[in-house]
Amino acid sequence: MRFGLFIPQGWRMDLVGIDPAHHWATMRSLAEHADTGDAWESIWVYDHFHTVPEPTDDATHEAWTLMAAYAAATSRVRLGQMCTCMAYRNPAYLAKVAATTDLISGGRVEMGIGAGWYEHEWRAYGYGFPGAGDRLRALDEGVQIMEQAWRTGSVTFEGTHYQVQDARVQPRPLQPGGIPLWVAGGGERKTLRTAARYARYTNFDGTPEGFAHKSEVLRRHCQDVGRDYGEITRSANYNVVMGRDQAEVDDRLAWIADHYRGCVSEQKAAETVEQLRTGPLVGTPEQVVETLTGLRDLGMTYAITYFVEAAYDRSGIELFEREVVPALR
Repeated sequence: MRFGLFIPQGWRMDLVGIDPAHHWATMRSLAEHADTGDAWESIWVYDHFHTVPEPTDDATHEAWTLMAAYAAATSRVRLGQMCTCMAYRNPAYLAKVAATTDLISGGRVEMGIGAGWYEHEWRAYGYGFPGAGDRLRALDEGVQIMEQAWRTGSVTFEGTHYQVQDARVQPRPLQPGGIPLWVAGGGERKTLRTAARYARYTNFDGTPEGFAHKSEVLRRHCQDVGRDYGEITRSANYNVVMGRDQAEVDDRLAWIADHYRGCVSEQKAAETVEQLRTGPLVGTPEQVVETLTGLRDLGMTYAITYFVEAAYDRSGIELFEREVVPALR
C-alpha cells in the first residue's frame, strides 16, 4: 500500500492560532518531514479558498501556489491536490501552471481534478454555481484539454464550456505521457465515466462498503469505454485519529473537540468531531492496520491521510509512520 499525507493549509481550521507570518514555515517543515525517509510517497493540499466546516476569516492558502513552493522545497515526495476544482482556472491555463510546476519539481506533480462543490466560495469568487450536470460536463472537457496539451504541447478544443485555439503549453511536463490525472469524486453516471476514460488514479468513498460499490461502477464504465480496469489505481482519503491505546485515542479526540469549539459554532464543531470519531481510521495502530488490510483486499492501494493536529503535534503522524506503514508495505 502507498501513502500520501495532507499538509495543513488552513482550509480545515488546521493553522488556527499560529501567526500567519509563521504559516509557511509550519507547512514547509511538515513537507520536509514527509520528504525525509520513505513512509510517504506524496504530500497533498486541498483546492479551496474558504474554511470549513463554515466560512471564517481564518487563512486558507491557495493550492497551486503551494504546489510550486513545495516543488522547490522538497526533492523526493510527489505533489498533489485533492482536488483541483476545474472551474477555478481555465483548463489550458491550468495545464500551463501544472507543466511549469512539474518542471520545477523535477517531474513530481500529480493532477487531482474534480467538478467542485463548495457553493459559498464559488459565488464569493464570482464563478456562479452551475448545476451538477454542467459542472461535470465542464470537468470532462477540461480533462480532455489538459491531456491534449501535455501530450502534444498545444491544444485546440471546441466544447460547450471551453473553447481553446492553438494554446501553446511549452515546456511540456517532464513526465512521459504528461502529468498523472486523478479524477476525484464518486458520481456514478459522469465522474466515474470520465475517470474510466482518462484517469490513472481515482479517489472516492473510503468506507469498505462505499469503496466496493464505487469500484464496481468504475469497472462497468471501463468495460463500456474499452479501458483496462487494472490500469487505474483506486485511492481514498482518510482522517486519521490514532493513539497507542484507547485512552490516547480518546485524549486526541478531546483535543480535536476543544480545537474546533474555539474556531466555529458549537453545532459545526460537534458535527465535525462526530464525523471524525466515526471514521474508518480511528483507533490504535493495530485497529488501523486491520481496517486498511481489509480495504487493501478490496483494491484500495493508495491511502491519502489527514491528521487534524499535524501543525501542532506530530506524534500521531510519527506513530503512523512507525506502526502502520511498515505493516502495510
